[in-house]
Amino acid sequence: MAIPDFLKRLFSTGGEDDAAKELALNFRLKFGYRFQNVNLLVEALTHRSYIRANANDMPSNERLEFLGDSVLGLLVAGYLFRTNPDYTEGDLTKSKAMLVNENTLSMVGRETGLNKFIFLSEDEEAAGGRDRNSIVSDVMEAVIGAIYLDGGLKPARMFIRQTVLAYIGDVMADADQYNYKGELLEYLQARGDKTPHYEIISESGPDHEKTFKVAVRTNGVISGTGTGYSKKEAEQRAAAMALIELKKQEMKPDRESPPYN
Repeated sequence: MAIPDFLKRLFSTGGEDDAAKELALNFRLKFGYRFQNVNLLVEALTHRSYIRANANDMPSNERLEFLGDSVLGLLVAGYLFRTNPDYTEGDLTKSKAMLVNENTLSMVGRETGLNKFIFLSEDEEAAGGRDRNSIVSDVMEAVIGAIYLDGGLKPARMFIRQTVLAYIGDVMADADQYNYKGELLEYLQARGDKTPHYEIISESGPDHEKTFKVAVRTNGVISGTGTGYSKKEAEQRAAAMALIELKKQEMKPDRESPPYN
């Protein structure tokens, strides 16, 4: 999909022609949201390098990035608050910071393929801008801002849920950032449950680059799995997933239309 061709035609016609509609359709097929105002999507995907290279006065995504940063922070904070009733203010702050930082957003942008939609100048493209953390994370925020303006908090929440929050296990299980094995143990002890048990499900790859898949059992039932290049990394990810699952089970099932459920 030659995304820059869409933008060239958009700029030449100055409106929502067939090129804009095709862009919006590709975005909807990928992410599930249909833009009413396609120009907001175009603006969210437009890096300033493309504007400068084409001597065009259409806006770049910088203003939407500013807005999207606040919307993302609000919705992630709300999610963490609701799903972690035992977290202190410090726990919530640290978890939120891990989910909304540049490294996480750029990783999610690449994994979901959003970076393939970015409008860049040829020079920026050649310099690797499509994979640059700062550019990809900015587009993530700008798209969130655009969806919020176009449809409100509900679709913005859904987009965040299927992108950022879909990778919460990987992000929160990073051994360098947080000890989720320790947190899982404390969580189970507070409930009077048994100590978690970790077991290797599989190993793959050569000896110098093995990948481990680990499952963690709580009260005899597998409640989380994780993979990693070491047993420790796999166990951390399994523990993070177990915490997410166990805390979801604690949420009241009869709550009316919870934002995240």
